Amino acid sequence: MPQAKSAARPNHDAPKQDAPLTIRDLLSYRISRTANAMSRSAALRYQQFGVTLQEWRTIALLAAESPQALNQLARSAGLDKAQMSRAIASLVERGLVLRKDSEAGGRSIDLTLSRRGEALYKDLITAAAERDEAFRACLSGEEQRVLDAALGKLHAVARALSHATAPAVGASGGRRRSVED
Repeated sequence: MPQAKSAARPNHDAPKQDAPLTIRDLLSYRISRTANAMSRSAALRYQQFGVTLQEWRTIALLAAESPQALNQLARSAGLDKAQMSRAIASLVERGLVLRKDSEAGGRSIDLTLSRRGEALYKDLITAAAERDEAFRACLSGEEQRVLDAALGKLHAVARALSHATAPAVGASGGRRRSVED
């Protein structure tokens, strides 16, 4: 197993040059742990508004672009279709999301926010902006620019690696898509 260059790990947690690589040294593990911690704190914050993290993301995505189909929302949110379907069912039941037959026809359903959903979104996005500012406050302007650029590059490489290693055809015979596409 190749050793990572010490220059690639300038923090104090980096192993000594001769120490074996562990999971804690992997960039994907460190990013995942950070993302999970951020998601847990978001989930606790959004509970005050009566929504789960998945529901918040669904509401936010619908606020950004409507109408959307379930499959499109699931891909954008990084959820599978069943998870998104449960989130939508809950939001529809509470009158926050509206369902209607798609103008494109077929069996597709268009999803949009109701007026209540739009009002809730305004409160949620304010809370999200406050959380985002708290995270950004610990970074200098230059660190924020570097982080944004690095995240863009890492996302592109992750997608490329996902496409390169994913089977070309799924079990149903159809082309598989990444959840993040």
